[in-house]
Amino acid sequence: MGMAAAQPDDGELDYWSFVDVAIARTLAAQPEVDPAAMRLVLSLHRASTSLAYDLESAVHRPRGWSWPGFRVLFVIRLTAPVEARRVAQLSGMSRAAVSALLKTLERDGLVSRTPAAYDRRAAELTLTPAGEEAFSSAFVAHNERERTWASALDDDEVSTLTALLEKLMAGDAAQRANRRS
Repeated sequence: MGMAAAQPDDGELDYWSFVDVAIARTLAAQPEVDPAAMRLVLSLHRASTSLAYDLESAVHRPRGWSWPGFRVLFVIRLTAPVEARRVAQLSGMSRAAVSALLKTLERDGLVSRTPAAYDRRAAELTLTPAGEEAFSSAFVAHNERERTWASALDDDEVSTLTALLEKLMAGDAAQRANRRS
């Protein structure tokens, strides 16, 4: 009679050993599961949430912003004058989330809303001078954190990973998800 492979006690798991255990236990219960796809999605999720948490806690929260708030400011800065619905599309956020964030950003004097010349019912968003100054300062710190994260890879690895992520986001599943948002 064979012995069961020793597995770490749940209290001893770190994230990556948890992924190994999760895949092994899931496969034991559901052998049809694709373990490579499962590992990819778990790894991407962990990387993206860790990165977002780091940027938010190190750069954005000290300025009174959230990571989504920064993304809204980023889109407005690069595309202004711009309508809120377009900000939602370009930031990958819902219109409701963008609308709520805009109220805060306007209240804080970072964003201004003016009637669109082509349709008085539509509003165009721009950064205020205070918003431009605050964003510029924040982006320097933001980019420094980006460089810190990217420094774990060499230049070729950065290019390869970027190309692979772009390919993943051009796939059918990502396209369908983007249409739903």
